[in-house]
Amino acid sequence: MKSYKEMSKEELQQEYKALLAEYKRYQAMDLNLNMSRGKPCREQLDLSMPMMDTLNSDADMCCEDGTDCRNYGVLDGIHEAKVLMGDMMENSPDNIIIYGNSSLNVMYDTVARAYTHGIMGNTPWCKLDKVKFLCPVPGYDRHFGITEYFGIEMIPVMMSPEGPDMDTVEKLVSTDESIKGIWCVPKYSNPQGYTYSDETVRRFARLQPAAKDFRIFWDNAYGIHHLYNDHQDYIIEILHECKKAGHPDMVYKFASTSKITFPGSGISAIATSENNLVDIKNQLKHQTIGHDKVNQLRHVRFFGDINGMEDHMKKHAEIIRPKFEAVEDIFAENLTGLDIGEWTKPNGGYFISFDALEGCAKKIVEEARKAGVTLTDAGATWPYHKDPNDSNIRIAPTYPPLEDLKIAATLFTVCVRLVSAEKLLKEA
Repeated sequence: MKSYKEMSKEELQQEYKALLAEYKRYQAMDLNLNMSRGKPCREQLDLSMPMMDTLNSDADMCCEDGTDCRNYGVLDGIHEAKVLMGDMMENSPDNIIIYGNSSLNVMYDTVARAYTHGIMGNTPWCKLDKVKFLCPVPGYDRHFGITEYFGIEMIPVMMSPEGPDMDTVEKLVSTDESIKGIWCVPKYSNPQGYTYSDETVRRFARLQPAAKDFRIFWDNAYGIHHLYNDHQDYIIEILHECKKAGHPDMVYKFASTSKITFPGSGISAIATSENNLVDIKNQLKHQTIGHDKVNQLRHVRFFGDINGMEDHMKKHAEIIRPKFEAVEDIFAENLTGLDIGEWTKPNGGYFISFDALEGCAKKIVEEARKAGVTLTDAGATWPYHKDPNDSNIRIAPTYPPLEDLKIAATLFTVCVRLVSAEKLLKEA
């Protein structure tokens, strides 16, 4: 197809007129489709239903060490669950605490603890004049929501297929003591699906922060969420690299089974150094006597070990891979060569990142909404919901049924073309 930027004004006007008629046909369909959040679909949730049968009233509710999971205790989680999550996170069970169903909750708690009581004896953040966080962009809106809630100043750092701009990260972290952390989704990032390169991970481990209590918030949300068995991204392990670089305490690593079993009823974990674990447990012992050990045991009995979990994730991939490929094919068919948008083609994770022409994202999302397709709000992938270029849109293919998704993706491309043609006509 001919590039919109190479079309004459008359050609653009004809294109715009045809697109407007097509858009109105979609409006007449009275659609109600949602691609706004990265939720598992019903078929994915059904994969974990047999887990509900692993424990019943006749089941042995004791761990291998004899602990009765029905009772109080075991602050940091049962050993079997730490082994399972440790294998998933590529960390020793000795470096792990098991929590409840939400890793986002663990991240919130971690920021809150630093804010009210400080990290390992350092000044609580609430007593400092200024606290800042680095935020790779486009990034995860719920990460940014946590730091915004605590009044922490967020500094955008641009992402590339290799990871965050490490020249900028190194410079800022080493010169500004008020920078206390950075949000990271290192594998199949939200929303682009990028995976940090080996060099990026090693540069993170070698950071020389001005702040003694600087921490890398390493959210490995999609560590085993591959779309392809034969083409998977690999990332080197950050805790090991930090220890090698002489900075064992610099990272908090988070993960959960939220998109593996049931998002509302999974288990989550933090992996970090022994010093950080002591610091965390000093707070945690006042917060809880222990998280849901019955659910931890249920997950262990269901999967058996990491091999069972990886087999389970292959079933997830079989369900969602066709959805990603359908979106990518529709984008390619309807937008290739027009010079009005670019999109990522991830090997895993839950999202596709789309970059429209500057100044078009909000209008595209609004036009899609008026035609019956709900997308993530434009700007959500930036701190304070302010995308300076108004160009990035997060696409979430997993939840809608495949046929609905195809309709939504096609309508999206109509909106992209319509809004882009309108913009270029105004500039002509």
